[in-house]
Amino acid sequence: MKTGFIGIVGRPNVGKSTLLNSILGEKIAITTDKPQTTRNTIRGIYTRTEKKAEDFGQGVQMVFIDTPGIHKPHSKLGSFMTDSAINTFKEVDVVLFLVDSDMGKGPGDKYILDMLKAVRTPKILVINKIDTMEPEYFRRIYDEYSEIGVFDDIFGTSALENLNVDKLLVRIEDFLQEGPMFFPEDMVTDHPERFIVSEIIREKLLMYLNDEVPHGVAVEIESYKEEPEVTRIGAVIYCERKSHKGIIIGKQGKKLKGVGKAARIEIEALLGAKVFLELWVKVKENWRDSELALSNFGYTDE
Repeated sequence: MKTGFIGIVGRPNVGKSTLLNSILGEKIAITTDKPQTTRNTIRGIYTRTEKKAEDFGQGVQMVFIDTPGIHKPHSKLGSFMTDSAINTFKEVDVVLFLVDSDMGKGPGDKYILDMLKAVRTPKILVINKIDTMEPEYFRRIYDEYSEIGVFDDIFGTSALENLNVDKLLVRIEDFLQEGPMFFPEDMVTDHPERFIVSEIIREKLLMYLNDEVPHGVAVEIESYKEEPEVTRIGAVIYCERKSHKGIIIGKQGKKLKGVGKAARIEIEALLGAKVFLELWVKVKENWRDSELALSNFGYTDE
């Protein structure tokens, strides 16, 4: 069996989490149209055992690491997210660099590219969202990056439409070595259910809040009790300002109820059980620049 670790890097909102979910065939990373949705590194495990590999010749286990979008940080949380992504370069066997536009769109891709030039790890450029591109524009991006000579291969994909994702997996396999399985074959992520539940709640907040208070929100699971008939979950939503608390709750509590209902439906599908979800909103001013708060929310290594 071939095994290895694959890092997925790129600037915010290029589709890294969507690609990971497409590879795994199920959702383990939250996705929204807002930049910096992913805050932690999310590990997804793709396993094809030898029994399932008759058409391929051997089994494979790929551990994908979905990283926060690399960007110029404006807070301690931003620094943590960017450092997490950059450190991935040193830990993996293959790097997937996702882009969805040419380099003229901004300095973010050039910044990542400069770091990748110093990395000897095999690198594959993934031009994502090709379902929204004209062929001429795709060719321009392809040629622009091909001329640099940094990448071992270049693929065009649509993670959302699952286009060419299977071909990308076959190419990644070429760079992996034989080795032992790192995780059981039925495991798709090493994150506990509590973490995924908190991320689902945060995703629904990002979707319901539009651009009002998207990045000043954190979710902490305070209670998680599995009973025979129902799983009872209590979660606290933290925001940075008192004015934000009112926005999150909404008029007559409608917005918070909508977030809770949408999250509960998805959590029940994840757990395969009935869920009773309680949400509270609390203010923790400037938590994104507080070392203690970041540590409590799981955004530091301390």
